[in-house]
Order: sequence, then C-alpha cells, then structure tokens
Amino acid sequence: MKFLVKIAGIAAVAVAFAVTGASAKTIRMGTEGAYPPFNFVNDNGQVDGFERELGDELCKRAGYTCTWVTNDWDSIIPNLVSGNYDTIIAGMSITPERDKVIDFTQEYFPPDPSSYVALAGSNPNLKGGVIAAQTNTIQANYVASSGAKLVEFATADETIAAVKSGEADAVLADTAYLKDIVKASNGELAFVGDKIYIGGGVGMGIRESDTELKDKMNAAISSMKKDGSLSALIAKWFNGRKVTW
Repeated sequence: MKFLVKIAGIAAVAVAFAVTGASAKTIRMGTEGAYPPFNFVNDNGQVDGFERELGDELCKRAGYTCTWVTNDWDSIIPNLVSGNYDTIIAGMSITPERDKVIDFTQEYFPPDPSSYVALAGSNPNLKGGVIAAQTNTIQANYVASSGAKLVEFATADETIAAVKSGEADAVLADTAYLKDIVKASNGELAFVGDKIYIGGGVGMGIRESDTELKDKMNAAISSMKKDGSLSALIAKWFNGRKVTW
C-alpha cells in the first residue's frame, strides 16, 4: 500500500504512448520483488510470495499465460505506461493520484494500517524525531507532513537497516510487511506508537487503454472472492489473517 508522491509528467506519457501488448495471450506481470510477503525473489531467483501465487491464479482464470518482470519501485508506474510490462501487482494502494495516470482493478487486499517499528526498549519521538520510510510511498508522504524528520530510502530493507544502525529512530511502513520483520529480529525490533490509517486497498495497476485486460482481471478477482480462494491465499501468506469479502 504504497503511494507515489512524484508522478508529474507521467500522465503526458500515458496519453502519448499507445500499447497493444495486453491484447496478446501472454501477460507480463510487473512487481518489485522486494516487499515480502507481498512479493520477493526467492533463493532460486524466482518471483515469489502472495502476489506471485495470486497473479498466476488470476492469469489462469482470465485465460492468460503470465511472465514475471521485476522493477524498482521508483519507476514502476512509468515503466507500465511505457509498455515494459502489462500490469503492476506490487502491493500498490489504489489512490486518486495514481488513478489519474493508470487504471486499477478492484482491490485484492483490503486496506491495511501502517505502523512504526523501532529498536526494542527505545522510546522514539515519532512526531519530532528521525523517521525512515521507503521513498515515494504513502508512509513517506505521511512522515513528511507529520513534523518528524523524514529520511527516505530506495528499498524497504534499507529503512529497517537505518533503524538498526541508529540512522533513524523508527520506520513507518505497512503493518503486514513489518510483522515478519519484527518476528525475525529475535527481540531487536518492536512495534511502537499507534497504528496509522492511510491509503486504500491494494489493486492491480493496468494501463488505461487496456480495458479488456482490466475487465478479465476484475472477473477473475471476483471469482476468487466468491469461492473463498482469495481469503485462503491471504490467510496462507499473512499469518492466518481472516478476510471476508
């Protein structure tokens, strides 16, 4: 549930660039590959995680063959618009700002709160201290407007490293991402402060011209919600989380 802050100029590219790749049977699925459990690259060098499993099933139900492409978060929307892949399936929140540039399917993951994580036993000043966030996310935007000093990093992993090294007092990120990080830290990290409710549900980003692809993916998502398979997939990847559609 990330939010691109700087998207000026991308809309012009979207208007100027006509793409027909999504009309083919093979669909290129673009993801970051660095935001577990939503998406990550496993030890075999393959895209893995909740969105890999979800995306493959959606393609199957929609009658497509999927291939997977990884892309840095900063340029993930411009590269969709430019035709380097046909969808974004990367933990991306549906926001009005993004919707001016690309289309979205219906949500396949419900709105999730953001949380702060700091060194266990510390008492960080969340309103006036140094807070890390991944660049161009809803969390970075929130920290910048909160009165705290924002330090931005290109990847989520770097925000965690900044807290561990003392470069940042805390990190603000999606709770779903931070849960496994805190659990794996063996007591080094802990949640602090209140949860922050920003951003909407997560959907698949699609070029505005690819209406057929959007319609087919929406139908596939609806079918997974109806038969319970989407809820089961969320429970599998997010520690038994219960979601009712």
